[in-house]
Amino acid sequence: MISAMAILIISTALLLFYLQATCQRILRRRAHEQFYHAIVNANRLEFPYVRAAIQEYDAPLDYGRFRMQLRCDFLALTYLLKNAMNSGKGFSREEGLLVMNFKVLSALLSVVHLFGVGEKALMLKLASILQFFSNVLGERVSKIQLGDMTATEYLMSL
Repeated sequence: MISAMAILIISTALLLFYLQATCQRILRRRAHEQFYHAIVNANRLEFPYVRAAIQEYDAPLDYGRFRMQLRCDFLALTYLLKNAMNSGKGFSREEGLLVMNFKVLSALLSVVHLFGVGEKALMLKLASILQFFSNVLGERVSKIQLGDMTATEYLMSL
């Protein structure tokens, strides 16, 4: 019984490690793109402000508010990626892995909050996943033509 539990724990830990490593590789590959500004402004997303508050200020973390802002941004971006800009096809493999990673890190954030260690690092990881989603969405929107301007140019003019 003990060996079965050890195998289960080690297997789960390895699965989470490989998920995290794969997601970090995906995020690094698309980190240089800056399509997300138009999406952030058009949808009034909060993750850039959460990231700035965590990185720039050494104040105590407003866990409840920041977690809710990140969760709301996640729901909005995943809805837009899945339905509005993808004709209802669902997520790509990369997006699906990042959705799963966001949910795992979100659950881990709750556990880490109980111990009071490492909340800022996890919130920054969640914000980077949201930036990836808004970059992908911004890239798709930038390809849509509205008359003589692209949809991104239109969103920036609002």
